Amino acid sequence: MPRSAKALARAARVWDGETVLPEVVVARGSVADSPLLTADHVDVLAVPVAPAPEEGDGLEPRAGTVDAAVRYGIDLAELAERGRATGAPGDAHVVDLPRAHGRREMPWSGLPERVILLGVGDGTPADLRKAGAALARATRGASRVLTPVAGHGGAEDAAAFVEGYALAAYRIPSGQTSAPEPGPADQLVLLGEHPESAVVDALRGARATWLTRDLTNAPANIKDPAWFAARATALADDAGLVSRTWDLADLTADGFGGILAVGAGSASEPRLVTVTYDPVGPDGEPRSDARHVVLVGKGITYDTGGISIKPREAMVPMKTDMAGAAVALAAVLGAASAELPVRVTAVLPLAENHFSGTSYRPGDVLRVHGGTTVEVSNTDAEGRLVLADALAYADAELEPDVLIDVATLTGAASMGLGPLHGALYSADPELVRVLEAAGRATGEPVWHMPLVEDYASALDSSIADVSHVPLVNHGGGSITAALFLRTFVGERRWAHLDIAGPARSGKDRDEVVAGATGYGARLLLAALRDLA
Repeated sequence: MPRSAKALARAARVWDGETVLPEVVVARGSVADSPLLTADHVDVLAVPVAPAPEEGDGLEPRAGTVDAAVRYGIDLAELAERGRATGAPGDAHVVDLPRAHGRREMPWSGLPERVILLGVGDGTPADLRKAGAALARATRGASRVLTPVAGHGGAEDAAAFVEGYALAAYRIPSGQTSAPEPGPADQLVLLGEHPESAVVDALRGARATWLTRDLTNAPANIKDPAWFAARATALADDAGLVSRTWDLADLTADGFGGILAVGAGSASEPRLVTVTYDPVGPDGEPRSDARHVVLVGKGITYDTGGISIKPREAMVPMKTDMAGAAVALAAVLGAASAELPVRVTAVLPLAENHFSGTSYRPGDVLRVHGGTTVEVSNTDAEGRLVLADALAYADAELEPDVLIDVATLTGAASMGLGPLHGALYSADPELVRVLEAAGRATGEPVWHMPLVEDYASALDSSIADVSHVPLVNHGGGSITAALFLRTFVGERRWAHLDIAGPARSGKDRDEVVAGATGYGARLLLAALRDLA
């Protein structure tokens, strides 16, 4: 094997497996009496504090903070004031206590020598998610972290705190040969009467996000359509789910003209993958009454723009243009793990949008699955073409009760809503309610956008059934993209999520990490619970 091929094989192994989440356990007891504080390998105690109730007052202690002050024999309030701790959500003030010199004993001898005063704000789930994220970042390289933090003690509070911790603990898989930066603590221990089911649910959602991030962060020289299809199939097999893959010959035979056109310019052939979870009833038989939700995810493993080539700066992050497919795959796997009583199918159209002598061109007319003809006017609007194939297939063959597509689709959505909100399009009020509620619950918010009927005529074509991009730019690019996709969903209950803004981040922010954020996986998993 040539050296370059060997290096590529070594690098591929970094991204072929899933990164492992930190361990989180619940232990009964309190800071006042838990023997864990004197156990081996416990090196951090984090206690919660809230902002002063009135100006001039000190920080407000929360569960375990007063007990810690007594057990340690130190004035934590004074240390907090000296360190200008605020108690705001995500504020983590670290106190490293000195060791005894000689034979002298310190009041805290035998206890963890690092104490973190962790701001929890008002103790809402959103604040606790930020607090958990701050704790993960403040304890990298630690062995074991103990904390009584869990807001008001409910399941939602515990889940939000653990979720924030697990999400911020993520590190991008790296092919670097140098020693890696310290990772998350080996174990997080929640002290108190916290529902373990909430911890399990939080870690399930975090695992879906981590998988989405792993797949999306993988470099495009490894992550071609065939690689992604193989990973999806392997993950489906591991979960006991049914999958199907279309190769180039299958795509040609079944008339997937959009996927074929987009992938034509690349040496890496396109693929289409479906992964299906079928819930079973108490008798072990498939549930005949289960709703069927189909999730279609855009899977452009790299996007040069094709002949309508992107500027260099815009091309750099385009290995992440398959985030929608990663989200859909993670959601169906999460639904299976949670054994939700809803049937879920992920449809993943996979292609690399490159340029060569075989690339498709502006002005071409394509025939997508089902026979609709589409006039191409911009090869850098490739995502809606592969989605058109996948949506038409889902409508014609899968009989979904609900059809949701998710895609890093338009720069217009990113410019309009920025990096925090996904753009939600749907004419179904109940589906909008479900997705908005899921966004609020998971900290992955969406903003309901209008499907402006007056803009539909911008997609008229004189030589095909529809133009995939307006021939004259009238603005509202995210809206016209949604209107184009609507052409292929028939009479289904349908929603479109444009996640171009929140799917990527240039920096760490609370539970969001730099690079691929994994936005959408927890949102869809929460929505599936409601749709069951």
